[in-house]
Amino acid sequence: MGKIASFSTPLLFQSKLLCFSLTFLSLSLLFAARFTFSATKCIFRSSPFDPLQGPLFFYPPSYAHHKHPIPTTRSSCKSPIFFSDYWQVLDEIRTISAPSPPPPPLRFLQRNAPTFGGNLSFPQRFSYLKHGDRGFGIPCGFFKHFPVSSLDRGAMEKCRGVVVVSAVFNDHDKIRQPMGLGSKTLDLACFFMFVDDATLNRLRSDNLIARRKSSEKLQIGAWTIVKVWSGQLYENPAMNGVIAKYLVHRLFPNSKYSIWIDAKLQLVVDPLLLIHSLLIKESADMAVSKHPFFLHTVEEAAATARWRKWPDVNGIRIQMETYCEHGLQPWSSDKPYPSDVPDSALILRKHSVPTNMFSCLIFNELEGFNPRDQLPFAFVRDKMRPKLRLNMFEVEVFEQVAIEYRHNTRIKHSGGPRYRAATSALFANETSGKCDAYLLDMWGEPHD
Repeated sequence: MGKIASFSTPLLFQSKLLCFSLTFLSLSLLFAARFTFSATKCIFRSSPFDPLQGPLFFYPPSYAHHKHPIPTTRSSCKSPIFFSDYWQVLDEIRTISAPSPPPPPLRFLQRNAPTFGGNLSFPQRFSYLKHGDRGFGIPCGFFKHFPVSSLDRGAMEKCRGVVVVSAVFNDHDKIRQPMGLGSKTLDLACFFMFVDDATLNRLRSDNLIARRKSSEKLQIGAWTIVKVWSGQLYENPAMNGVIAKYLVHRLFPNSKYSIWIDAKLQLVVDPLLLIHSLLIKESADMAVSKHPFFLHTVEEAAATARWRKWPDVNGIRIQMETYCEHGLQPWSSDKPYPSDVPDSALILRKHSVPTNMFSCLIFNELEGFNPRDQLPFAFVRDKMRPKLRLNMFEVEVFEQVAIEYRHNTRIKHSGGPRYRAATSALFANETSGKCDAYLLDMWGEPHD
């Protein structure tokens, strides 16, 4: 007959003092790790064990070797974002992306015109700001054919759920792969990069892509490459990029959400987590970072003129005078937004009626004046109806979700007299004083 086995408590756990010490040590290490990895970050993940997608593409060593990321110096965050569990986010966005009866859409005007956007006058553009009062279609580009292949157009129409969009025209930037993708993210998120001939030729010379057959997509890692015959659009490459940046809801009519990312940026957080945290949980139509330095539109206009970000300084002055004359106000705490100036290198959008309308109206202003999209931002946002539910998040968050690559680094400009002088110089030739009240309010000085 077998002997009944008896068990005793292991010696390791017989000492209460030892058990207490091990417990205390484990908790201390846990809190120390949390502090180390999150105290100086703006991002808190629910689990460090989310399944990540492996590398999708390896670039040749010589590609982009002369560009280096700009270091960030911020050590704290005013409003950190908390990511939900990856699987929970995946299921929620999959449910949202399922086919369903669409909401009442905007009706877009259609006609033949010499320019893609119709070259509308400012009074015409201004008349469309209050869609809710008018109840009929608005101009939103596509007055000329958008020149991409039928293969690419079909792929764009098949994209549902989340689309991540970028563009490189005139070989101005390098193409960089997103990092931190979850293992199932590419089932719900599409990545599209619009390029012109100059960029495509460079990609071929760098052996990143080969000439495709008519039935094959161009693919570099996560990115589907779409060639645009940009010579049929605008002479200015920046304006051609604006089409992909602001008319993404028209290029991808079946997508529920979109992320625009400038080609100078590399996304390092899963786009589904970003959409969920910055849009869905915030019940927002659109999310964009605050500008790191400026609060007021005219501050940005003065910097644009001062640093020749747009060469037509007189045109910038006329643009600001036009907005001042039609009700542009400087930022104040009375506005429901923390700033009038975004950093629009990263834009997250729910394809809702207010967001799509805002995108259309911004595009019209950019064609009418210039492609500097921070200049009409507050004017359109504050004047349009219906109102836009906007989440303007902190700069520190932006710096944690994307790595910036640039030839010229950002230089922090001080405000005060230096920018007062710059804004005064921008309006030095003005005689009608259309922005005088704006400037006095911005500077905190009384006026009649």
